[in-house]
Amino acid sequence: MSVELINPPGRPVSPFYHHVSVASGTRTIHVAGQTGSDENAQLVPGGLAAQAERALRNVVIALEGAGFGPEHLAALTIYVAGWRPELLEELGAGLAAAGDLPRVPATLIGVDALFEPDHLVEIQAVAVA
Repeated sequence: MSVELINPPGRPVSPFYHHVSVASGTRTIHVAGQTGSDENAQLVPGGLAAQAERALRNVVIALEGAGFGPEHLAALTIYVAGWRPELLEELGAGLAAAGDLPRVPATLIGVDALFEPDHLVEIQAVAVA
């Protein structure tokens, strides 16, 4: 299994993600609903950055539970409640704090609200092994 990350010619290079992932393998995992809550389902304190960090760490925990690792990530979808462009720095800091993870293709979607009050971020992931 491998995931090749590509920034094709004609597209700008981003420090946050690659534009394309080419994944090959025999197993695909879809991870959904990873938020900034801890192992006791308690929302972590600290706002958007803290929740983003925990949500991405929860993605890794979910992957590991299925026998996958961060190197198997192929794509992320990140939902942020009350999104405004000026939140990008705070969101990016939280995601970066989660560790040195591959910069896979990612889509950021601003939403009015998530499923529970005070939740600011939810992450969906696809991985291939």
